[in-house]
Amino acid sequence: MIRRKDPADTLSGLMQLSAQTSFEAIIEGNEYIAGNINAVVIAGMGGSALAAEMVIALTRGWLHIPLVVTKGYDLPGFVNDNTLVITISHSGNTEETLSCYDQARAKNCQLAVITTGGALFEKAAADGVKRIKIPAGAQPRMSTVYHLRGLLKILQHFLIIDGDLYQKLEESGEWLSGQVKAWAPEVPTEQNIAKQLAVKSAGKTPVIYAGELTWPLAYKWKISWNESAKNIAFCNQYPEFNHNEFIGWSSHPVEKPFVIFDLMSHLEHPRIRERMELSDRLLSGMRPHAVSVELQGETLLKQLLWGLALGDAASIYTAILNGVDPAPVKLVERLKKELS
Repeated sequence: MIRRKDPADTLSGLMQLSAQTSFEAIIEGNEYIAGNINAVVIAGMGGSALAAEMVIALTRGWLHIPLVVTKGYDLPGFVNDNTLVITISHSGNTEETLSCYDQARAKNCQLAVITTGGALFEKAAADGVKRIKIPAGAQPRMSTVYHLRGLLKILQHFLIIDGDLYQKLEESGEWLSGQVKAWAPEVPTEQNIAKQLAVKSAGKTPVIYAGELTWPLAYKWKISWNESAKNIAFCNQYPEFNHNEFIGWSSHPVEKPFVIFDLMSHLEHPRIRERMELSDRLLSGMRPHAVSVELQGETLLKQLLWGLALGDAASIYTAILNGVDPAPVKLVERLKKELS
């Protein structure tokens, strides 16, 4: 049934995700002369922006300049020739990202591009802009580690960070490979957490929560359930949840067709776990009991990689239970065609 419902064999691609950690991101373009960069803006949409969210988490608390993500047609008003703008489009044809690229050029920003090709790569090549070409073939949501490798290399190249994270990402590959084997199709449900999560989410609307550091994973799981399982899903983060959405769960009807996933990390502020556990207890009888997922790995980087891969695996198994093909996003492609 898995082979029939997953003809593109996306699960096989997931099993090879660890290979992305050793992708050598090669920067093309004119020689860079170090300038005074006082802010970084990363422009991207959907899965192409996910690596940017991960970089924000990984550099939280020590990055010496602001790093923000923009998801739309326009750059922030503060960008200038002291701003590094990194545009990420997996296809290279995302119209919002192309718009941001043109604005960055017009405002004389320092600029870099990450893509598989398309119009964005052609523009960057013609303009002599720094660019990294990543492997094509997979959906953007399944190429996050490629994007992350490219982002870390560009930030290192522009002297924003050193090469430590880039190196540690590669060193995590073997560990990640051993982890994802536990979620392979041949591993039965009783020993396969990805299949167990899929069983819990089948026929339900997932709502995913995480803390401040691991928030990118809640966003990633939402994307994976949306695109792979063809399932509406929502996400939020603690402690913000307790200041508004917490009350939203308290109204009727009591029987709600949701499944709650709490992504737990020992690296978060200790009050985050306390808030998650207390919130679940106080909402007993008003929403489904939360399924706690303890993120594995001794570092934040490993926890993000582990959670990213698990979200992909569980959402693909959910797609199979939903009777849909996890690979294509036909409605997105139709929308792009209509817009063009």
